[in-house]
Amino acid sequence: MRASVQLAGDDPVAFAERAEELGYRGVWTGELWGTDAFVTLARIAERTDVDVGTSIVNAYSRSPAALASAAASISEATNGQVTLGIGTSTAKAVEDLHGTAFANPPRRLHETIELARRFLETDDRVSYDGELFSVQDFPGLDADVPVYAAALGPATRRATGRVADGWLPHNIPFERLEPAFELVARTAREAGRDPDDIDVVPYVPSAVSENRAEAYDAIRGHLAYYVGSADGYKNAVAQSFPDEAEAVADAWRSGDRAAARERVNEAMVDALGVAGTPETARERLREVAALPVVDEPLVVTPSNASPALVERTVEALAPAKL
Repeated sequence: MRASVQLAGDDPVAFAERAEELGYRGVWTGELWGTDAFVTLARIAERTDVDVGTSIVNAYSRSPAALASAAASISEATNGQVTLGIGTSTAKAVEDLHGTAFANPPRRLHETIELARRFLETDDRVSYDGELFSVQDFPGLDADVPVYAAALGPATRRATGRVADGWLPHNIPFERLEPAFELVARTAREAGRDPDDIDVVPYVPSAVSENRAEAYDAIRGHLAYYVGSADGYKNAVAQSFPDEAEAVADAWRSGDRAAARERVNEAMVDALGVAGTPETARERLREVAALPVVDEPLVVTPSNASPALVERTVEALAPAKL
């Protein structure tokens, strides 16, 4: 069984080397503040042969040309083993960190991915005339880099179907992945594309411990953070847990983070993550990976997990053990 893993800890190279040793196909990294995703992936590429990916970089802080150029550079360093994952991020990150208006996220995602793909997939001259971006007569980069979209709501999922090579769903209950992908697939068909060509790589928040409560608490912290951080995440969870998602978000936004974590119940953890003892967690990950719509799970350890819990989780869910 194939699986990739999201980077964790303070030493990205050591983590990637360990992941490669454990049989993970790829190592992906997010990006918010303090580290650059592409620099991190370049460091990993120097020391390992794993595939690498961004999960995610946002569509506002770099132009499509800058994203394409960075991805092409990593592709050269990895012999083509890189995936460019792009999302809209949140208003908080875009406006309060990057000082850019969080305007029209679905269109921003669509044009960023469409234009980045054009730069990447050809060595011909590229021109583009969109609502947000206009590019005239620059050479393409001729790099084989698939571009994935992190999309939750209907509008960004439609953008995924129109222009992306893959879908990175996050905080959508696993039982909802297949119906959520139907909109992606329908939009792809309307655009003359084959939905089977769109990979589905869901984030799988994961925590494994012989102490079941420790594992569940780690996922509670992860889910509380996301549900409280942005309406897009809250609305995705609310598809299955409307009252609970609202209660978690209200507590988080009031500043009572402990109460927010407590309001993430076990049913939410089971629907949105993988938690428990090693064998229980492995069985749950197998179930997620076996969903008809899923091509490959992306194991994500919570940022609030201790280093020891991260190591136990990554080791327990290693592909060779699945």
